[in-house]
Amino acid sequence: MSDSEDQPRGELTTRTLAMPADANPSGDIFGGWVLSQMDIAGGIAAGQHAQGRVATVAIDAMTFIRPVNIGDILCVYADIERVGRTSIAVHLEAWALRERMWVRVKVTEGQFVFVALDETGRPRPLKD
Repeated sequence: MSDSEDQPRGELTTRTLAMPADANPSGDIFGGWVLSQMDIAGGIAAGQHAQGRVATVAIDAMTFIRPVNIGDILCVYADIERVGRTSIAVHLEAWALRERMWVRVKVTEGQFVFVALDETGRPRPLKD
C-alpha cells in the first residue's frame, strides 16, 4: 500500500465504498457525503471515549484536499485531540483507496467537536 503524503493520523474508525448514488453528474462524490462519513467516525471515537452518547456541536475546520471518486474505499481515521469537561475534540482524516489498487491518498481532514450527553440529552461531565 502506498500513500501520497504521510501515514494517516489516528485509528482507522470506518471504511465505506463510494457508490454512484453518492456522486454528482460529473462523477465526483458529494462533499456532504464525505463530511457525513467523517461525522460518523468522529461520533464513534468520541462515544467510545465518553463511554456513552455524544452529539456533534461544531466543526472547527474542514479541508477538502482531493475529490473522492466512485469506487474509492473511503477510510476515516480518528484521533482524540482534546478532552474538556463535557466536550471532546476529534481530529479526523479521510483517505481514499483508489481504484481498488490500494493506492492511498488523503482526501479530507477536519476538526470536529462532540459533547457528552446524559439520558435526557443534556451535556454531562466526562469521567476522569
